[in-house]
Amino acid sequence: MSQTKEIQLPDIGDFHDVEVIEILVSPGDRVEPEQSLITLESDKATMEIPSPEGGVVQEVRVAIGDKINRGDVIVTLEAEEEVSAAAPAPAPEAAVESERPAVAAEPETPPAAVPAAARIPVPVPDIGDFKDVEVVEVLVGDGDHVEKEGSLITLETDKATMEIPSPASGTVHGMKVKVGDRVNQGDPICELQTDTAESTSEPVVAPVAEEQPAKAPEPEPVAAASQERLPGEKPARKRPVIAKPSDAPKGRAHASPGVRRFARELGVDLYHVPGTGPKGRITKEDVQNFVKRTLAEGAPQVAATGPLQLPRPPEVDFSQFGEIEEVELGRIKKLSGKHLHNAWLGIPHVTQFDEADITELEAFRKDLKAQAEKEGVKLTFMPFLMKALAAAMKEYPQFNASLSPDTEKLILKKYLHIGVAVDTPNGLMVPVVRDVDRKGIFELARDLMDVSSRAREGKLAPGDLQGGCISISSLGGIGGTQFTPIVNSPEVAILGVSRAEMQPKWNGSDFEPRLIMPFSLSYDHRVIDGAEGVRFTTFLAQLLGEIRRLLL
Repeated sequence: MSQTKEIQLPDIGDFHDVEVIEILVSPGDRVEPEQSLITLESDKATMEIPSPEGGVVQEVRVAIGDKINRGDVIVTLEAEEEVSAAAPAPAPEAAVESERPAVAAEPETPPAAVPAAARIPVPVPDIGDFKDVEVVEVLVGDGDHVEKEGSLITLETDKATMEIPSPASGTVHGMKVKVGDRVNQGDPICELQTDTAESTSEPVVAPVAEEQPAKAPEPEPVAAASQERLPGEKPARKRPVIAKPSDAPKGRAHASPGVRRFARELGVDLYHVPGTGPKGRITKEDVQNFVKRTLAEGAPQVAATGPLQLPRPPEVDFSQFGEIEEVELGRIKKLSGKHLHNAWLGIPHVTQFDEADITELEAFRKDLKAQAEKEGVKLTFMPFLMKALAAAMKEYPQFNASLSPDTEKLILKKYLHIGVAVDTPNGLMVPVVRDVDRKGIFELARDLMDVSSRAREGKLAPGDLQGGCISISSLGGIGGTQFTPIVNSPEVAILGVSRAEMQPKWNGSDFEPRLIMPFSLSYDHRVIDGAEGVRFTTFLAQLLGEIRRLLL
């Protein structure tokens, strides 16, 4: 004989309308006593709700995002008579309470009021019957400012994760705990210099019961079968159903409520985020790194969605021809390689070649060299080229644009930021210099020195690589005569500069030596046609040949 039972949400303290964030079983699953059914999350605690007995799940009555309360039905369970008969009698109240997902109780005596504008100790509040609870995250450091109710540390038990809030707003001093420590009620966390702005407010009372689930007044059958388990033994958990095999999670999401909240704001599925914290715990930095990595790798797969379907290259065993060595590509080359591959396949490139007479410009640069040294900058040819390029883009605004995602509109930009390719030990990077049209030569030289040094040291921020309107790739310091640079999507053009050299040029009566710089312009033929490309390069060559035109 078997019977169907409704498994209800047990007493979880003073919480109401608690959100369901994970469903760990599905209809047809066999569950054991104490196996977790769902995960709930409040502002400060995450808790798993275990099954009070074994059986087969017939129906799941809740969905992710539902808000439930004590007594709400979670699942219906077909419990076998033999299983339920074999279940031991409820354990004594103290033993049962220690296994409950509830993590805190009402304090027997109210905590002391916190005087405003004072340096106060912050202890671990009442967290129920739990002892030696592990610190899994320290969320603040000495000198950090926290708001009232802002989280200080995260604690974790077998069934719950809880963040300990600050009793007042102020500045943290003397952190007394670290990750891995085990703490109990009353243990010091830190000292807090409360804000003077609170001096006219009522005394602050450290909140504990409002943020932590309370002890159940009566033992629930939730832990009735737990006495049968060996110490440390946990039943296997089912993962949520996934859409397709490629979505398979790497493991259970193991994160604090604050990290879960942060991930939800960014739309991140924590099941796919590898954790680097203690015991594989997911930290806020892990979520941020996952987002950066996803954005970098998530460029439009033109080859997979467009008309051009390229076959994969054949796998060749090169070792049959001689000795080989496999060397891992650097991270920058991996990321930029995918982007360049998509840009090359998705953008119809045209490259226009031209050259500029920079004899007078080079003489002018050398005349300014002494003044530049006084300004503390190294004056190269690049700031002059950037100013000329900015002027040409103002004359031909279609070069300072991007196509809309549906390729039906042209987005004209009213700002002028230029990316400059920098050769670094880790690969080519293109930091962006902003508002080139509004800056002088010396200011541009200073900005170039700054972004170039930070690029080589690996200290560029994500914002330093975004927002460019056009890019410059200069190989003049190395050599070469001409090359075809790849457009840095979503930009529509890129300028390639090669080494300048002295050449004889006819002036109408004689040949004279002139410093000639070859350059090339690659552009998106969907936006710019050939005639516009030639007009642009001709105008740019004129600006570089007659630097005084930049003053007009």
